Order: sequence, then structure tokens, then C-alpha cells
Amino acid sequence: MSIKSSFAEFAGRSSYWFLHNVFHGGSSLPGKITLKLDPNILSEFSKKYDLVIITGTNGKTLTTALSTRVLREKYPQVVTNPSGSNMEQGIVTAFITAPRAKQKGLAVLEVDEANVRMVTKHIQPIAIVMTNLFRDQMDRYGEIYTTYDKILAGVKLAPKATIIANGDEQIFNTKDLPNPVIYYGFANDHQEDLRAPANTDGLLCPKCQHILHFHNITYASLGEYFCPNCGFHRPELTYKVTAIGSMTPTSSKFQIDGHPFEIGVGGLYNIYNALAAYSLGRFLGVSPAQIQNAFQADEHVFGRQEIINVDGKEVTLVLVKNPVGLNQVIDMVLTDPEPFSFGFLLNAHYADGIDTSWIWDGNFEKLNNHSIKKFFTGGERYKDISTRLTMAGINDIEEEPDLAKVIDKIKQMPTKHVYVLSSYTAMLQLRKELAERKYIQGGMD
Repeated sequence: MSIKSSFAEFAGRSSYWFLHNVFHGGSSLPGKITLKLDPNILSEFSKKYDLVIITGTNGKTLTTALSTRVLREKYPQVVTNPSGSNMEQGIVTAFITAPRAKQKGLAVLEVDEANVRMVTKHIQPIAIVMTNLFRDQMDRYGEIYTTYDKILAGVKLAPKATIIANGDEQIFNTKDLPNPVIYYGFANDHQEDLRAPANTDGLLCPKCQHILHFHNITYASLGEYFCPNCGFHRPELTYKVTAIGSMTPTSSKFQIDGHPFEIGVGGLYNIYNALAAYSLGRFLGVSPAQIQNAFQADEHVFGRQEIINVDGKEVTLVLVKNPVGLNQVIDMVLTDPEPFSFGFLLNAHYADGIDTSWIWDGNFEKLNNHSIKKFFTGGERYKDISTRLTMAGINDIEEEPDLAKVIDKIKQMPTKHVYVLSSYTAMLQLRKELAERKYIQGGMD
């Protein structure tokens, strides 16, 4: 490592130590400082680590966490970015804060879709995992096709990386790439001819523009698709979910390639995340038994169905950021057999997406079919989400725009279990308040 790079890494490590020990956080600023001193610092880390990139719209953080657990069953040192700080500065922070390794390590990093190229121009990954592509923060990404082009700009710089892609997501089957490609997906059901709802993304065949049909649909436009006009169809799957068992808000049982698994979070969408982690693990030589062991680890993931005890209230904190993810979370919470309270915190900063119109595509009407004792809203755009809930037929809504007071609002809820759905920056603010009151460790980005 050059003198310039060594000094940049030292400055980054020192700033992280100060921020972590004094302010109990700091996952981006140390990386910003390091990049300011050496914009090419990532190239130096390529000498120390093999890299796996995990990208896509939904599920990156949990897929990265599960993949890291899986790969630690085989590899002694796996570096990751657990807080979901997935842009260039957060990725640099992950490297500079990792323990110094005596031998070449493995890095499993969540990477923002628009930042894949910024990473691959410095480090050649051995694998790139793609989860899905849905409409998300259109002010930043545009339509799903432009988002995929951003990812492909990074893939083109890494032609030897193996692509491990969701085969149920048809956009991942639209480009001929020089890379080796492995597909994963659901093969647990088969019907003759299905069609997705008309307002679903990606319903036109990319080859002939005919409406796609499906043999099965898991959710949104994911499933075993085919075009009755030109023959375009889902590719052959290497790794498959072969059965789905019982599902609750805190657990999911399923089979992959005939092997039974269980993870400690609910939601069909999280089975996809587990399948992606399984596929990466098998690609890198981890056995099904080792993966079963890794999935059983009781570790909460930053902001992703995190369960926090607030003076006896079991608060499940869930990040939501786009219609598809929101609808899957609504389906997940409705599997709870017990009454609960429901909160939604909404901001509209750049990191959230400044356009909040996506909440109107959420199926909030479904909430009327469950015993929800109390609703509350908060955040800078609380009026937006209160209006949406009111239009869904929910009238008794308590409002608390000041996120510093949301914890007190949670304590007043009439149920033991409280689900809090939150946009990204509102989640960070709430976690900061929770940390200051000693309900959790950390809380700052």
C-alpha cells in the first residue's frame, strides 16, 4: 500500500474510532474522509479481498446479512457493511474498519444499484448477486430499465464475475452477458396460465412486447413467466425453493432443493433473500447443512424486522421504500394472529426518495381485515401517510410529527406488539432516539 493510501486508511480508521466511541455511530463519514485523501483507495483493497457484490431494489441488506452468516461457515474472515450504508463512502468504511487480516479475506458488500460501477472499476468481484428490480425512488433511478442499465455499467467492467440472479425476475434475462450466469427462483407450484395485475411492473415481453403470462406468481411480477407469442420464458433454475411451510411475522419455513430451512423473519419476500444467500453459499462451496446452521443464528438485521423491547412493548421496525416492498410487508404483518398496533413514519429526504406518491400504490385497504387496535403516523410527511390511511377507510389515526416523541407514542399503544413501518431517514432518526434512551446499541449512520 502506498504512503498516500496508508495515510488515508489511518485517517479513516481514526475518525471511525472517534465517531464510534464518542457518538456511537459513523458508517459513512470515515469513508468520505478516506476517499477525500485517496479517491482510488478501493483499488488497494482489491489486493486484500475477494469481493462479492449484492445489489437490486429490495432485500439487499437482509441478503447480505444472511450471505455473510453463510460464508462465515467456511471462510475465517468475511467483511461486510451491516448497517446498509451501501454507497461508495459506506463501502470504503466497511474496508477500513475491518480487522487486519493475515491472509486474503472475503468481502460481501451490499452495493446501491447506481454504485456498482464505482466499485467494479476498482475491484473485480468474483460474484454479483442480483435480487430484483422494482420501481423505487424514481427521482434517482428512473424506470426499472434505466436502473438495470446502471447495474450493467458495473457488470461490463467485471466480465469474469459470476452473475447469481433471481430467475423469476424477467429483466435479468433480457441481456446477453459474457459472464457465467446462475439463476435461482421458486419452483414450488405450477399452474396452467396466470396473469399479473395490470398495474404491475415489467408485464411486457422484452422481446416482442406481448403481455407476459405466468405458470406461477410469487408476488408482483416475480414467478415462472412465459410469452405465448414469441416463446420467451424463464431460464432454467440452478437453485430452487421447492416447498413453503408455515409462515408468521417472526419465522418462515421452506425447502430449497429439498432441504428444510427456517429463518427468523416473516414474509415471502424474505424467502427470496434466503434463497439468494443459499445460492451464493453453494456457489462458493458451503454445504446445505452449514447453511441450515447459519440461518438459525438469532441475529437482528439493522432496520429489517428488528424487534426492539420498549418498556414491555415488542416493537417490530421495518424499512419500507417502494410499493412492492410495502405490500409484502403489509401481507407479512397480517399473518400475526394477535391484535397489534400499526405505525408509519414517513420522510422525503434524498435517501428516501423525495416523491412520496409511492404510498398510494400500497394495499393499505387490507389492514381493515385485521384486528388493529390503534394507528399512528409520524415523520416530516405524516400528513401524506395519514391521508392515505384515511382514504383506505382508517379513521382513528393519532399523529406525532416529532420523531423524538414517537417512542412515547409507542408506549401509549394498547397492544403489546407494535409494528412500525418507516422510510429510511425516519428509521435512522428513530433508532438514534432509541439508542439515546438505551433501548438499543448504536442508532446513527
